[in-house]
Amino acid sequence: MKNKFYVIIPIVAFVVIFLNAFFGHLIFSSGSDETINKYSIYVHLQPEWNSYPGNILFDVTTTWKRPNADIYSFDYDTNLGPQEQNFNQLEFLGEKSFIELQHEFSNCESSWKPILYRYAIDTVRNRIEYFQGNELNGDPYASSFPIKKNLNYDLNSQNEKIRGGYVQFVPICTDKETTSYEFSLKINDKKNGFDVYFVPSKESINEFVNGESFSYYSEASCFGQNYQSFNGYCNNVDKDSGLMIVIPDEMNLSLTKVVISLIEK
Repeated sequence: MKNKFYVIIPIVAFVVIFLNAFFGHLIFSSGSDETINKYSIYVHLQPEWNSYPGNILFDVTTTWKRPNADIYSFDYDTNLGPQEQNFNQLEFLGEKSFIELQHEFSNCESSWKPILYRYAIDTVRNRIEYFQGNELNGDPYASSFPIKKNLNYDLNSQNEKIRGGYVQFVPICTDKETTSYEFSLKINDKKNGFDVYFVPSKESINEFVNGESFSYYSEASCFGQNYQSFNGYCNNVDKDSGLMIVIPDEMNLSLTKVVISLIEK
């Protein structure tokens, strides 16, 4: 079975290249009323961090229900020019500073649709990861990653490590006052685990950084501690809610990448 699979991959790749020559400029449309909001958050840590001069990239895909949104279709993997970014000032978590860059499409106002060659490539990549057990969903833009605990150290150690760690808020998109969301994320750092919480608002970050008890949805499927890959489901969350992701300040990679999938149900 594996041998057949690896024979099929080059054939599919050739077909993708051939079709791209004729139809690669066209935009793929699924006919669904679901909206895809796809963007990246790039974080450059400053010298106060133990992880300096490391960088963090959050690759976010949010699938939600909003028909008739404005469509954009740039290649998010490679096209990160000034026209697609919001430039932010120096920001702080406690006494530690960082610079954050975001795509201008991170405000839930637009709908991302891939051009055909991008869709074909992402579909092939998704099938490979699905075959390898690294992906649980056959939709390349509604990822669900398997649950993998961080086995390098225990939860008590994680609780110590995340004090002073980097914290990122990733908002949901919705037109409702309350909604439900499936979420999944993974990190490429094999030495550290992350914590993730579905929180009612960005204010939870300030509470966490200040060492206070922070607000989050406490159902078992709404949060995870010390994981390298996680998926969950959270019911009846407010429109201002989102994911709060915490990573220990012990990142050794030049670029730590966190892939995030949010799906409104």
